[in-house]
Amino acid sequence: MKVLGGVLMSLIMVPPLRAEPMFEDMSSRLPSHVYSGGWEHFVGGGVAVFDCNGDTLPDVFAAGGETRAKLLRNMGDFTFADAPIPSLTQTTGAYPIDMDADGHVDLFVLRAGRNVVLKGDGNCGFVDATQALGIKTDTRWSTAFTAWWEEGDARPTLAIGNYVDRDDPDGPFEACDVNTILRPMGQGYEAEVLSPGYCALSILASKDARGRTSLRLSNDRHYYVKQGHEQMWDIKDRRFLDAADGWQNVSLWGMGIASRDLNADGFDDVMLTSMGDQLLQLSQPDGTYAAADYSIGTYAQRPHIGDDGRPSTGWHAEFGDIDNDGRADLFIAKGNVDQMPGMAMDDPNNLLMQNEDGTFMETAATAGVATAARSRGAALADFDKDGRLDLIVVNRRAPLELYRNITPQTGHWLGVSLQKAGGNRDAIGALITVQTPQGTQMIQNTIGGGHAGGQLLPRHFGLGDATEALVTVTWPDGTISSAHHKAGQSVEMIKP
Repeated sequence: MKVLGGVLMSLIMVPPLRAEPMFEDMSSRLPSHVYSGGWEHFVGGGVAVFDCNGDTLPDVFAAGGETRAKLLRNMGDFTFADAPIPSLTQTTGAYPIDMDADGHVDLFVLRAGRNVVLKGDGNCGFVDATQALGIKTDTRWSTAFTAWWEEGDARPTLAIGNYVDRDDPDGPFEACDVNTILRPMGQGYEAEVLSPGYCALSILASKDARGRTSLRLSNDRHYYVKQGHEQMWDIKDRRFLDAADGWQNVSLWGMGIASRDLNADGFDDVMLTSMGDQLLQLSQPDGTYAAADYSIGTYAQRPHIGDDGRPSTGWHAEFGDIDNDGRADLFIAKGNVDQMPGMAMDDPNNLLMQNEDGTFMETAATAGVATAARSRGAALADFDKDGRLDLIVVNRRAPLELYRNITPQTGHWLGVSLQKAGGNRDAIGALITVQTPQGTQMIQNTIGGGHAGGQLLPRHFGLGDATEALVTVTWPDGTISSAHHKAGQSVEMIKP
């Protein structure tokens, strides 16, 4: 046996069909940036990943807290450069979205203060278009975002999750603010209150286990203290689900939401990050959710390396196929809120690889991504267009991190983006189904979830050994279109 660069290599054994995940630290290729600030930036630190100039390379907007937010333009070969952007501080996160269907990606920027919509020009240029778009703003502390298109609407409906009411003289405990829904009206937007609010740190509009589009809100019990819980709000009926709907109240230190159909039954399963256990809720045939068995390996309740046995604190979670074997893996950003003595201080991030039997195995340390900084936002995206999902991580009071996926012998892959006429240009709310002899995968095309950040890129599917796939899109209006595509490319499905 021989040791090369710290990796044990066998000179005589045939390597397995799928190797263990491996990442190369490319953080030095990033311009310097830190998410900083006081208690208003204990949370947040989101990152938005999208293509701002149509060159198919993912670019990055990183929230800065008290530091100015940054736009990092992908120059290729894992090199990033600062790009001009309106000066914004007090940012907690951002989500890419095409607000006006002009084909250029815009940004909805969350702040501890007035939120801002940055309108993109298709060449990585952005201007503040909040007032021009008629977006009503306030001075709340915004920490969550999602969007969807109502039938017939040319513009999206927006939901904003707000954290603690900083104007409450009796706060911060039991002082959670209300949330906000912005509906397109006339030439602008009308605001309505979504109450009660329990300090939302993540919100996602998607089809739930009943097959209905709902808002899932993940809330931080640290500040609602009592009489609060996770929430589900039926968009059509405009009401919160309760016991009569089979909804079971769960209270946790909710930080982030990751949603993925893990068994191709047509309904997403949901990962909720927290302080302590990370809760995976599995959709059930009766339209409810049940907690996954502990043996599945996703609870990740304590650090997996080191000698700190205190509970972990989970933030951004994201499903993605790291080795392209056709099974969704899971990344979880971890990090102490600040100096909470009851929680782990050295709290490495998780990279949970899904096994053939549906269980998950921790690999972050051997893969090289088990950083112990106070991580917050993150994203899995193919930054170098080699078909493997790379990783970017935002840290509190520590520099951005960037990792290139160099996992050897990965499977084939396919990227799928959607386009349709009308206001909902990116077909948000559509369901993408990819079928190969190996099996079926389904991804809802959504905006929202995560922790204070998300992406608007082709949806990534690992195909394993398959060299082509049947791609079927169930469009938001219910119509269906299908086409066969070869592996190793990003394709665009256009609504006929």
